[in-house]
Amino acid sequence: MSTILLIEDDRTLFNEIRDRLAQWSYNVHGVRDFGNVIKEFTDIQPDLVIIDITLPKFDGFHWCRLIRSHSNVPIIFLSSRDHPTDMVMSMQMGADDFIQKPFHFDVLIAKVQAILRRVYNYNTEHTIELRTWCGANVNYANNTVANDDGEIELTKNEMFILKVLIEHKNQIVSREELITYLWDDERFVSDNTLTVNVNRLRKKLETLRLGKYIETKVGQGYIALEGEQI
Repeated sequence: MSTILLIEDDRTLFNEIRDRLAQWSYNVHGVRDFGNVIKEFTDIQPDLVIIDITLPKFDGFHWCRLIRSHSNVPIIFLSSRDHPTDMVMSMQMGADDFIQKPFHFDVLIAKVQAILRRVYNYNTEHTIELRTWCGANVNYANNTVANDDGEIELTKNEMFILKVLIEHKNQIVSREELITYLWDDERFVSDNTLTVNVNRLRKKLETLRLGKYIETKVGQGYIALEGEQI
């Protein structure tokens, strides 16, 4: 049974989401102290976090940032705010998805199931945990990439994207294929979400001088180049 931390201060909505997820055998915890969410996160150690943006004391972005400093647990944002900047900020902070309120519960459940299946089945199905790409060690088990310039830690989404591109290196992987690999059902993901994730991955790789080896092919998709070996 997967454990979900639902950070939502609207008790009516919290109860409804909890009850719907419980029907699918998810163990849902709420937050008692909205001034100390990170302690409750640490105590619960959830498999997934669902978080609203507008919260008492500190907003969801604040808590997402702190959670990301401790863990790569999957995070889904819920929000009634409809400005595109909110979605972009969520993804830049390491969120895995963004759901606009009001939403259909079937969509929420589908996203939860897809993310948990992708993240945790992905972690247990590796037959190869370490890859060498462009002279760097790509560790699928702990979501890190390291070379002589240092080491970076990727989110689950970022590592999954990199893995797909490396496994198809020197081949163009279309945006539609990446969306399908990531979310299993492309009806439940926005094109912008993929763009933000790829851009964030490339920015992190730049610190290792590897960003140039992930190329965008306009109108086609993305490609991981083999690069020069160190």
